[in-house]
Amino acid sequence: MGKRHISLKDLATELGVSISSVSRALKNHPDISPELTTKIQKLAKEWNYTPNPLAMGLLRQQTKMIGVIVPDIVTHFYSSIISGIEEVAKQHGYFIVIASSNESMGKEIESVENLLKSRVEGFIVCISQETNNFEHFEQLISNEIPLVFFDRICETLEVPTVIADGIDATKKITRHFYENGCRRIAYISGPEHLNISKNRREGYLEGLKECGLKFDPRYLVECNLSTEDATRATQQLLNNSELPDAIFGLNDTIAFAAMKEIKKQGLKIPDDIALVGFTDEFHSTVVDPSLTSVTHPTLKMGREAAKLFFQIIKNEKNFNKQIVLKTELVVRESSTKS
Repeated sequence: MGKRHISLKDLATELGVSISSVSRALKNHPDISPELTTKIQKLAKEWNYTPNPLAMGLLRQQTKMIGVIVPDIVTHFYSSIISGIEEVAKQHGYFIVIASSNESMGKEIESVENLLKSRVEGFIVCISQETNNFEHFEQLISNEIPLVFFDRICETLEVPTVIADGIDATKKITRHFYENGCRRIAYISGPEHLNISKNRREGYLEGLKECGLKFDPRYLVECNLSTEDATRATQQLLNNSELPDAIFGLNDTIAFAAMKEIKKQGLKIPDDIALVGFTDEFHSTVVDPSLTSVTHPTLKMGREAAKLFFQIIKNEKNFNKQIVLKTELVVRESSTKS
């Protein structure tokens, strides 16, 4: 392995087991079989594995700081979640240090590194839309640094998470459109590798099926969550020979861009095209027409994420490692046809 520091991940990859199994075996945890424990400890000795001193130092220092990384700190969605995290952290005598990835994986990696240098005890994270490589989080796990994901998560890592029920939410949207007479229902999704994109797409397809509607691939488009690309996606939908009579987006940013483009093309909302957003930002109530949207229990999401963090810190056993929160469809003018 050369002179590079050997990590728990290296041992796990070599033996084809999970990082947590390696960590437990090195501590002679009773949940790991004696045979596997012996095998892991033998390899660790052969490869001269030693615990990462920085990680161990972080865990022992108890700096009472939690690193919180979000895609942006401007929207109400994330600021409300941060408030929930901060509320629970304060109850435990901790405070939070916030970093924004600005939807950049490079900035996210940099934020992890900078927060580690600031001696945070662990992390609560919503991944950026660009993040499709998770080595920076795998290193935290291998060094036993507490980590919790919320909303956008990595489904392949064994990390406690708090998410919204996106499948149920988009089924509600599809059913709402159908009950208002819509039959050509379009969805503007986000990057396919994001869990929220996959879940909401699944709910959309299930919703169509439950309403007896056939899926038409012309009405499912993807964008990168920027206003510009959401506009491009809307134009693609409006260029179909048969216009959609309903559109909803992965988030409100997409819905606002769609609203602007629909109006620009001389179409009326909701008479020509009904519209629904997702995340229910403040602007939903002040645009014309007011935007129907899915609201998240954001404060609760932040509180639950922080509670999971402290369950890790306290080394509690058998706690619920994935919390799924229900959403609510808030109906306004943009989706109710007269």
